[in-house]
Amino acid sequence: MGLEEKLPSGFLLTTVEKAAGLARKSSLWPATFGLACCAIEMMSTGAGRYDLARFGMEVFRASPRQADLMIVAGRVSQKMAPVLRQVYDQMAEPKWVLSMGVCASSGGMFNNYAIVQGVDHVVPVDIYLPGCPPRPEMLLDAILRLHDKIRDEKLGAQRVKAEMAAEERALDAVPTSRMRGLLR
Repeated sequence: MGLEEKLPSGFLLTTVEKAAGLARKSSLWPATFGLACCAIEMMSTGAGRYDLARFGMEVFRASPRQADLMIVAGRVSQKMAPVLRQVYDQMAEPKWVLSMGVCASSGGMFNNYAIVQGVDHVVPVDIYLPGCPPRPEMLLDAILRLHDKIRDEKLGAQRVKAEMAAEERALDAVPTSRMRGLLR
């Protein structure tokens, strides 16, 4: 017989990390950074048909100090990169970044000197959303995946340790070009 059977009904047991994760995932405030055609799909996601309000995200924040999720929608030019970084630095912790569209994720078809070949060269990205442009349903799916990630994040020093361990694993990973040579 476990502890759950001895407690009166309506009594809830959880950890501080789980409660904080639930509160954080349920109250994301996005800061829009719409730079191209993906921004139109992002705006339609906030409209009545797709209704981001059911996730508590109906108000896109114009001020980075009031936002904790940056949705980078579209291609990032070299001139815009410092502005993007400045907006990211002004956001309060904890903060997350969603790279929306192939142009934001990898530069897309614009393989030239004027376009940043991936927003992850400017800010750390939590979720990549492919497509040209991605549909609103895809953005909703990416937001739900981000909710799962936020819900399971650690707090405080444990979060820093988890981030450092993930970065170490990424640095130790074998590049794909070397991997191809090993498989032959």
